Amino acid sequence: MSAGDIVYLVDVDNTLLDNDAVTDDLRRYLLDHFGADCEQRYWDIFEEHRRELGYADYLGALQRFRAEHPRDPHLLGMSIFLLHYPFADRVYPGAFDAIRHLSRRGRVVILSDGDVVFQPRKVERSGLWGAVEGHVLIYIHKEQMLDDVERRYPAARYVMIDDKVRILAAMKHAWGSRVTTVFVRQGHYAHDPALVAAYAPPDVTIERIGDLQSSDADDRLRR
Repeated sequence: MSAGDIVYLVDVDNTLLDNDAVTDDLRRYLLDHFGADCEQRYWDIFEEHRRELGYADYLGALQRFRAEHPRDPHLLGMSIFLLHYPFADRVYPGAFDAIRHLSRRGRVVILSDGDVVFQPRKVERSGLWGAVEGHVLIYIHKEQMLDDVERRYPAARYVMIDDKVRILAAMKHAWGSRVTTVFVRQGHYAHDPALVAAYAPPDVTIERIGDLQSSDADDRLRR
């Protein structure tokens, strides 16, 4: 199969980039500047917002948090913290090498969920946008937008690389044998036994994104 016949779709959060570490840093910032009660309230709002929208929206949650604290100037500092966060420091070891490795075999496209402001900024500031030459798709629910993915990046076969078995199972259901699903066991979702057991096993499982360069993983992706 020639390079033009395959497209590699790669998730961002906890797949290419350690988003759990980003969240931990934000938790510490909130505790240091606002205290435990406000820190907890922000995350309560964040989770409420996530349930309503279906994706994480850090800035949207901050807007709601601000509505409860309209006179607190420290919230501006939190906004700056998020917008200027050094995401490049949180890219997993081996992630850029994995992208280069896959690029020699086909088109690599970042396929992520998220909001329309913070998520693109994260991808750009981390260096991942440049690494995939701007081939970035960000949807609210990416597993529901496969027709658009296919229209933009037509291919005989796809490989989806993600830390969430739910997403991988949905894509397998939609595309069947046309997609090879790769489960990367990084981040809290990937290590939740209940979440992992709730769906059919992915085609390939690796422990770290850098393992995509191993001869074993390379062989399984070619099948």
